[in-house]
Amino acid sequence: MAAPRLVSGRRLWEAVRAFVFLLPLLLLSAAGAEEASTAAEFDVRPGGMVHSFAQSLGDFTCSFTYAAQGGTNEQWQMSVGLSEDNLLFSCSVWRPQGKSYLFFTQFKAEVKGAKIEYAMAYSAAATGGQIDIPLKQEEFHVTETAVAHREGKFRAELSKLVMVAKPAHVEL
Repeated sequence: MAAPRLVSGRRLWEAVRAFVFLLPLLLLSAAGAEEASTAAEFDVRPGGMVHSFAQSLGDFTCSFTYAAQGGTNEQWQMSVGLSEDNLLFSCSVWRPQGKSYLFFTQFKAEVKGAKIEYAMAYSAAATGGQIDIPLKQEEFHVTETAVAHREGKFRAELSKLVMVAKPAHVEL
C-alpha cells in the first residue's frame, strides 16, 4: 500500500488563499444577528489626493485610506462582519471586478475597537475562476490595528485587503 501523499506546496497555498478569502464571508453568513454584517460600495478615485472610506458595526470601525493615480473611478466594496459570538471582527476591502487598473501611491486599512489577528493584501482579487494574488510580504506591513503599504517597497498594485481582528478587550 502506498503512503498517503501530502498536498503539494502550491496546492496547499491555493487552499490557504481560498480559505482566507472565504473566512470573512463565512463569518458574515454564520452570524445570525441582523446587524452582524454590512457591505457598502464606494468609488476609489484617482488624482493623487488622499481619500478615506469607513464602516462601523457595533463598537468596531474599519477604515480604508488611499491615494491613487491613473484611469477613472473604480467601484469597490467594503464588508464588515461580526462572528456570532462577537469574538471576531472581519473587514474586507476589494474591487469586485478583480484587478484594479489604478496605481496606488499609498494605502492603509485600520480597525478600531479590535486588534488584528490576520491580515493580507492582494494585487489581484479572485474572479472568474482566477485566484487571489497576494502582495509580497515586503510590500506591506501589519500592526495591531492597521495594514499599510511599505514605503519604497510597495509596487502600486492593490485590489483587495482582508483583516480579521479580535476585540481589544473581551468581557467575561
